[in-house]
Amino acid sequence: MKKDNYMKMQIPARGENESFARNVVAGFTVECSPTLGEINDIKTAVSEAVTNAVVHAYDEESNDNLIEICADIDADSVLTVSVRDFGRGIENVEEAKEPFFTTKPDDERSGMGFTIIETFMDEMNVESEVGKGTTVTMRKRLKRNAES
Repeated sequence: MKKDNYMKMQIPARGENESFARNVVAGFTVECSPTLGEINDIKTAVSEAVTNAVVHAYDEESNDNLIEICADIDADSVLTVSVRDFGRGIENVEEAKEPFFTTKPDDERSGMGFTIIETFMDEMNVESEVGKGTTVTMRKRLKRNAES
């Protein structure tokens, strides 16, 4: 049985880092020989979580504003990804999870980020504390295409 594997990184909360983050997490899953569909699901979900942190967590763009991304693959091929910011937090998580809810309607935001994550991952949890930040944790069971 394969041992757990994990990764952890911090990046500045900048829009241009979104594609880097999603590709790093997708690349991390390669050891499980994921399907193309699984890789696309993971990339989409990570992209939404990182974009939410970039857009909503901080008042202004700065390299001091960080996003922490952790990923773990357990012995049962369950991928867990957490995307954490250290920004303003979410006052009402349940309201924020509602489709089409957005705090920035003037920026033409659709308010579908959490809904998209829930669609592409098997499980999603959002924990937030006002003034301290938000952590989005996502899980997906990967079907091993090639047994190791």
